[in-house]
Amino acid sequence: MDFEKLAQLDAADPLAHCRAQFVIPADTVYLDGNSLGLLSHATQARVAEVTAGQWGQDGIKSWNKHQWVQLPQRVGEKLAPLIGAAPGQVVCCDSISVNLFKALSAALSLVKQQDEGARPRHQVLSTRDNFPTDLYMVQGLSSIVGSERCELQLADESELLANPQAFITEQTAVVLITEVNFRTGRRLPVAKLIEHAHRVGARVIVDLAHSAGAMPVALDAWQADFAVGCTYKYLNGGPGAPAFIYVAKRHLPAISQPLAGWFGHANPFAFEADYEAAPGIEKMLSGTPAVLAMAAVDAALDSFTGVDLQQLRAKSVQLSELFLDLLESTGCANEFRCISPAQSHERGSQLSFAHDDAYAICQALIDAKIIADFRAPNYLRVGFTPLYTRFTDIGLAVERLAQIMADKSYLAPQFQQRHKVT
Repeated sequence: MDFEKLAQLDAADPLAHCRAQFVIPADTVYLDGNSLGLLSHATQARVAEVTAGQWGQDGIKSWNKHQWVQLPQRVGEKLAPLIGAAPGQVVCCDSISVNLFKALSAALSLVKQQDEGARPRHQVLSTRDNFPTDLYMVQGLSSIVGSERCELQLADESELLANPQAFITEQTAVVLITEVNFRTGRRLPVAKLIEHAHRVGARVIVDLAHSAGAMPVALDAWQADFAVGCTYKYLNGGPGAPAFIYVAKRHLPAISQPLAGWFGHANPFAFEADYEAAPGIEKMLSGTPAVLAMAAVDAALDSFTGVDLQQLRAKSVQLSELFLDLLESTGCANEFRCISPAQSHERGSQLSFAHDDAYAICQALIDAKIIADFRAPNYLRVGFTPLYTRFTDIGLAVERLAQIMADKSYLAPQFQQRHKVT
């Protein structure tokens, strides 16, 4: 392993200075930012400030004095440039699952209004290998409103991409797609799918869980209708951090969402008995915002100040290509089957490898202080977070993986027992 050459790559990295903004676990290579991003120093300081200074000293006065009440909108406006959205279309709240329920309901009501008198649209098309919560939310909504108004239709990802017109039809009300597949890292051509969906009158919800913060996203340019995403992966907002929801400005006047909580009211502190939705993106809010968690996200997003997203993406590709090249050079690449696309432009910011002992290999890597992760049934995932992942980190990770495979240490009993969280 030529670590001198890798150090030269780090020295030439235009994003190298970003690493100092994060708390890096000692003697550890962290390749799991696609599941949980690392803590930033700014977030650590902000949470301490909010707990000790704001909540601790000012108590309830902080809703006004420190503008807690504006956190969902403020964080949404910070997020907007990272996902290619103009102001007034993004708000931070709840979880992806809850926001998907809102978006699905809103999208279906929008289609119903638009197609009144025509053959009713009711199908929600998604991919069979989409993240399960996306599919569960459709099934849950269907159980409430009935399959005649909301029916999940599944397509194999490769078949959908090869022949979208065979799946997106006059009966399709909503297309629910995730830009980057959580298992394989495959990046879907979202703009093309949106174009086709709109051509037949369907609306599109884009899940950006594995996109936001890892690559440029262009929701407005794509003419996306709705989008959701989480903030605890590449955006480094912390475990269980609140998600975000995007609604295209052209739809805001017409849509409604079923979780009509008081923070989505036009005047929450009027405490009126009847609900009147806020006129803008605030109508997608429901309950009281989680101030501590949202303050953490607000601070975490400061890490992207001045960051060129094209440079971010370029480094992500460099890191993944380096991993593949180094793995090939060790001679152990043939022990794995890479299930991620061969072409870098068709991938997100991760690589996934199939192996019968993937779980044990992952546990052995973690024991060697290389933090990767596992996804069922037999996939080892390595994620690349350009803000803090170094080229030398990739060298260390591949070197230790090669050693684990050579001496078969992953077969040790302690690496066989599965934890609840895999």
